[in-house]
Formats: sequence, C-alpha cells, structure tokens
Amino acid sequence: MSMEQKRVYEQVGVAMTSRSYAEYQKMFILQTENLIGKRVLDVAGGASSFTVEARQLGILSEAVDPLYEKSAEEIAEHGLQEIELVAAKMEKLVDVYDWTYYGSVDKHKAGRVKGLEQFVNDFSSKDAASRYHAACLPSLPFAEESFDLVLISHFLFLYEDQFDYSFHRAAVKELLRVCKPGGEVRIYPLLNFRQAEYSKLSELINELTNGGYLVQKREASLPFLPNSHLYLSIIKHPSA
Repeated sequence: MSMEQKRVYEQVGVAMTSRSYAEYQKMFILQTENLIGKRVLDVAGGASSFTVEARQLGILSEAVDPLYEKSAEEIAEHGLQEIELVAAKMEKLVDVYDWTYYGSVDKHKAGRVKGLEQFVNDFSSKDAASRYHAACLPSLPFAEESFDLVLISHFLFLYEDQFDYSFHRAAVKELLRVCKPGGEVRIYPLLNFRQAEYSKLSELINELTNGGYLVQKREASLPFLPNSHLYLSIIKHPSA
C-alpha cells in the first residue's frame, strides 16, 4: 500500500452522520430567510439535526433515509458508535483536513453528539412520521413536484466505488422528479473518498443540461475536506 493510499479516509458501507443546520448552511449556501415557508427535503440525512432545526426556523423540512426504519434507541446507539469510529479515523488524518470551522477532532465529535441528541429527541415525537420517511434512492415515497429545494450531502459522488453511474443517474432523476418546477436540487460534495472529483461528473452534467436543466458548480463555504469547496446546483425549469 502506498503512502497516498494510507492517507485516504477508509469507509466500508454507507456511514451514518449527524450534521447540524449550520453545517448545511455552509455546504449549500442556504439563506434561511428565503426558505421560511418553503418545503425542503433532506435526502440521506441520517441522524442530522437539520430537519428539526429548520422547522424551528419556519422551514417546512422533511428527511428521508433507510435508517428511519430503526427505532430511536437503535439510531442513538448506532449513532454514538459511528461518532466514536469517525473520531478515531480523523485522529489518524488530522493534518489532512482544514479545521477552520470545526476547530479540532474533539469539537467535531461534540457537534456530532449534539446533532444526534437533537435528532433522536425529534424522531421520538409522536408526529415524527410526518417528517421522517424510511426509504432510499433511487425511489422516494413522494409525489412529483413536491419540494422547493432538495438537498443531499455526503452520499452521491462520495461513494463512487460502491454505486455505479446508472445508480447516480437514476438517483439524480428521482431527486428532480420530487422537485417543483422552478425549484432546485443541490448536491455536496463533488468528491469521492479519494478526494478527487466524481469521475462521471462531466457526463452527468452534460446529460442533465441536454435534458433542459440549468446545472452549475457553485462555491460552498465549509472548509474541511480537501478540494470540497463546490456543490452542484441543478435548477428545474418549469418546462423541464
């Protein structure tokens, strides 16, 4: 194994995470005031506190993830295990990342624990099923043109070695199906675990552009992963 290979974050299977609303703001350049009263979908959101925090701000946020088939207790236990595992991996790669936002491995870990607690508390609510939906791409349980904004972080592109191009194409088309005309799909980051841009990104962008969508790489503002300064914006024109 080369030195370069040893410096890559090692991931088996799809990770579960618990990111905050503030992190989503930076990943996707969200303007809270423009989202109040809008219907927003967090796809593959895991145990992130985004939905509960967004709803507290007046955003009609929902989340979808196969994880939601589990109980709140199971998610809490699994989430804490994941947080410990991630922290251990980061300790070995601490000099690879930009700690401007998170500060340190310990602070990153504390933020994940807080997000997990917020999620579990909300997921335990009697009406949680109205906003947390158990399903996975490329098939979502929503009617066409349901959401003003569709977000997906740290799933598409990142797991390039596990999911082929046909899956990515089908997944993005499904995100667009549930997006309202004039709405937008945003995907972050554009990288795989080798910290290289998704190898089929140009092909995907060309296909979407030819399909009538406005597709752009836009600047994100969460400095952490090397080269992770961009997200993909796909605007669904009314005629698309």
